[in-house]
Amino acid sequence: MEVRLLLLAALCGEHILYLGPPGTAKSELGRRLSRVCRGQFFERLLTRFSVPEELFGPLSMRALEEDRYFRMTEGYLPQATVAFVDEIFKANSAILNTLLTILNERLFDNGSDRTEVPLLCLVGASNELPESEELDALYDRFLLRRQVSQVTPGGLTEMLSMMDGGDVGGAGAGDEAVDLSEADFRQAQEAARRAVRVPKHVVDTIADLRLFLQDKCEPPVYVSDRRLVKAVNMLRVAAYCDGRTAVSDTDVLLLQHVLWQRPDESERIYDYLLKQLSEGEDNKKQIKYIIASLFGKACRLSTTPAPGDDDAPAVSPETLVKEVGMVREVLEEKLSTIYRAVEFDGASTQSVWFSEDESRALASALLPKMERSKGEVERLLFDTVVLETALREQAQPVTLAELLPKYWADFIRNGPIEDVSPLGLK
Repeated sequence: MEVRLLLLAALCGEHILYLGPPGTAKSELGRRLSRVCRGQFFERLLTRFSVPEELFGPLSMRALEEDRYFRMTEGYLPQATVAFVDEIFKANSAILNTLLTILNERLFDNGSDRTEVPLLCLVGASNELPESEELDALYDRFLLRRQVSQVTPGGLTEMLSMMDGGDVGGAGAGDEAVDLSEADFRQAQEAARRAVRVPKHVVDTIADLRLFLQDKCEPPVYVSDRRLVKAVNMLRVAAYCDGRTAVSDTDVLLLQHVLWQRPDESERIYDYLLKQLSEGEDNKKQIKYIIASLFGKACRLSTTPAPGDDDAPAVSPETLVKEVGMVREVLEEKLSTIYRAVEFDGASTQSVWFSEDESRALASALLPKMERSKGEVERLLFDTVVLETALREQAQPVTLAELLPKYWADFIRNGPIEDVSPLGLK
């Protein structure tokens, strides 16, 4: 996942932060990325005593003699395509403002000149989260965040068995060269923006997630508008690189690596999104309640009221058919989403951004709930289509009772349900 997120960050033109102990290959990831895009690589370890010259280059003595303030940037961060900065939160105020401008605007102020920098992606690493408020802006510049740990026991055995002549990082015999240029990385964002759409239900899920993080979590997890917009653009790129023209429901799971402020919040985000994917019970209960309300309207509508009857239906047949049609459309979209998830085969990777193990884990978590939900939504959709057809044919109450006996029994036993509009479902 560390590798996948690194490539995704570069394709989005964003930066990635790795949190974790030393010796977990964080700097090696940056070097590998620079090899893939064949760009200049810059690497530096920051301390509390680091000075701007270490990142941005030394001052030109000749320029100073001419009363000009100019840095020699060749071989330093302003000339790098890919950069790795270890212990990045050790950056002091002398470094911070210039670093922020490079990360966000891709601009470097060299004396009186402002120049564009070729930086594609900066890989930041730290053993700990920032503690000072002045570092919050720097922390926010890393769209993707990942907590890394040591190799698992099973992975450790595999890693040690790969050692050949002491070169753990050497290429294996089965490795294939990746033919990507720097231009490929930079063009991905624009191509994704043109080719990939974000479905409404995905937008709603993302909006609900932010509401959950900021209003339901303790302590609240703040998500800025800027970060949310960048996250949606990231999902477009993820879908585009997977050969799709629309962001899928499972793409949204990538937000577990984007919207957290503290590492433990990542799992909370994943659990929330997993629950949304499995279609919670509350929404189906709401739809069933609306169908029952519409059924009651239909029964009252098909009964000719006496003159002056106060219980005469307040809705026209055309309006009622339209409202039932709205519920049908919501259920059709919901069922389509469930079908896609049920067809999700955990034995193979459905997205380049998830490994086979992750795909299997996701499938095992979702499929039982999806299968159960599929049957329930199919029944609700069947009832809605029956009601819509009966309304179009101007069926009488006796016909409605035969077609939908459960709703009729509730209508007779409890009376008409309060007038509920299906507009909230849209």
